[in-house]
Amino acid sequence: MLDILVYEEKQQAQYPGPCMEFLLHQKILETLVTLGKAQYPPGMLQQVLLFFSKLLSQVQQPLLHLTTVYIPVQKLIGLCALPGSHTEKEEAQFLLVICSRAKEDQNTLRLVLTLPDQSAARTPTSDQSQSFNHSADKAVLVSQSDSSACSPVQSERSLLWVLMELSKSQKSSVSVKVLQSLLLLIQTSGELLSELTQLGELLSGRLTKVYSLMVLEDGLDPGAVQGWRHIPWSSQYSSPDSPGHMTSFFCWLDFVDHLITEAPQVFSEQVSQCVCDGWMVDVLQPQLLHMCEQVVLVSTSVLCAVVRLVRSPSLLDRLVHFLLRTEMLTETLLRHCDHVNDQISLVSLSLLDELLQKPHRDILDVLLLDFLRGRSYLSPPGQEEPQADSGEDGEDDEDDPFFTDGPAHLSPPCQSGPRTHNDIINSFLCVVPVQVRSGQLLQEGGYESYVHDAHALVTQSQALSLSWDWPVSLPPPTLPSGGDSAFSEGHMIKVLFDRLGRILEQPYDLNLQLTSVLSRLASFRHPLVNEFLLNPYIHLKPGTRTLFSVLIRVMSELMLRIQEVPQLSDRLLDTRKHLLGLDQNTRLDHLTLLRGIVVLEEFCKELAAVAFVKMPLDLDWDQDKDQDQD
Repeated sequence: MLDILVYEEKQQAQYPGPCMEFLLHQKILETLVTLGKAQYPPGMLQQVLLFFSKLLSQVQQPLLHLTTVYIPVQKLIGLCALPGSHTEKEEAQFLLVICSRAKEDQNTLRLVLTLPDQSAARTPTSDQSQSFNHSADKAVLVSQSDSSACSPVQSERSLLWVLMELSKSQKSSVSVKVLQSLLLLIQTSGELLSELTQLGELLSGRLTKVYSLMVLEDGLDPGAVQGWRHIPWSSQYSSPDSPGHMTSFFCWLDFVDHLITEAPQVFSEQVSQCVCDGWMVDVLQPQLLHMCEQVVLVSTSVLCAVVRLVRSPSLLDRLVHFLLRTEMLTETLLRHCDHVNDQISLVSLSLLDELLQKPHRDILDVLLLDFLRGRSYLSPPGQEEPQADSGEDGEDDEDDPFFTDGPAHLSPPCQSGPRTHNDIINSFLCVVPVQVRSGQLLQEGGYESYVHDAHALVTQSQALSLSWDWPVSLPPPTLPSGGDSAFSEGHMIKVLFDRLGRILEQPYDLNLQLTSVLSRLASFRHPLVNEFLLNPYIHLKPGTRTLFSVLIRVMSELMLRIQEVPQLSDRLLDTRKHLLGLDQNTRLDHLTLLRGIVVLEEFCKELAAVAFVKMPLDLDWDQDKDQDQD
């Protein structure tokens, strides 16, 4: 029969021919669906699915707008994805053909999705009169009443619901074909699909379900979750083995992210909102705020991987808004960077590092720049020089930002001295006491060895911020209207500086992640970042901290603590060899302190390299200096 219909279409000058008219008027398609549903004879449903797939794909003229076609199609869709089905392969092919045809015309898609027609005054008969010239009075076309009469089908087993259910098939070829069908629909008809909140809820619900299965899995390794590398969603179906819960979650996340990227903006925003409400707010947020450390560790590890893997602008925007505009959550996540549990601190710092690598302007604004814009960390004009006769009313040494009661070499740079490029670089290099420098003992390079990596870091940060329209020069300091105003460094800077102040007593891995975050922050080419993080020569308010002032305090503590370490140079050399894998044997006493000293020395070299790379590019530094002097 199919061959006859295809041959007739090729031969007839006018269409439809008598065979197609007979098929339509005698409701043969509906009869076939009835027989398929009854499985009479056995295996009939498989043959019906094959016939519908070939009919709709091989006949060139559109058919889905006809009542005697789309109603049987809707009924046949309702027979798909039934429990224990043995026709999944044929069902997937049938749905792929339906989606391929439906995406070509939004009116047809409305019929397949059983959406009500929004233009009651316009009948589809007039729209289709050009397709079927002499048979417009013979073929029964779509009307608004027909669509509403079929609405019960949509409420129970709609096309979208069937696609989502069939995507769970154990047969990889079926799942891939069904998900491709879903992508076909949204790529050209996303705005129409946005009328259906059902799809966004189905996608979000599936994400929540696979996430719940993953976190409940015995022996789940937070480190494996956090370090999950990007795998395309289709790759999970290429393996003959059944995917684990972790693979299922991240592959489904990648599919949702890919779907949002491909979809029109209206639909992508709707799905992103559903993911935010259904998974982030309802499921993930309570876990991040949970009192159980293991729950916090696992959920933060998942969040760290999600931030790294998300690529669609719409979903990234919702994710950033969720993390940084939910006040209680934002403060909690930043406090976790200084958690008593070092594992939680480490993964929280990693989350911060991942956030700083995403192309979203709000991240740096909310975490850092909003606190620096008024430059209230600077001392008011006329108070730059310390008062010699302050007496008992003066600031305590602990409140002095440079804490200069340590050894002589730790005095801060001359505040009125020159600010050449070399001065700034040398400030970070010379802040490390000669007694604890050990890089030269292994003939390792100075800060020059970090220049290549620093250039890559600055280039990456510059690429992120190119479209953010940052100023090229410093704004004038904001003068407080009602007297002196205290400087608020913000939750992020507070926790990072507090952690840096304890670098000599923290685990090695934690120190590496901490210095990585600070180096990334310093690499951004914003004049306020340059001044606050990389300029040792600014005049600070009493009690105000900068990156350089914290380093000065740490060096003061370091000079006191190294007095307890005998044979310091030899111990530092052994520690370096051990960290580089050159020596597996090392003494355990003072090991945390010695590792902290090595990290501190290398961190200062890295900051010097970042300053070296940035300053030739940021020529406004000298201009800013002149403006401040004026």
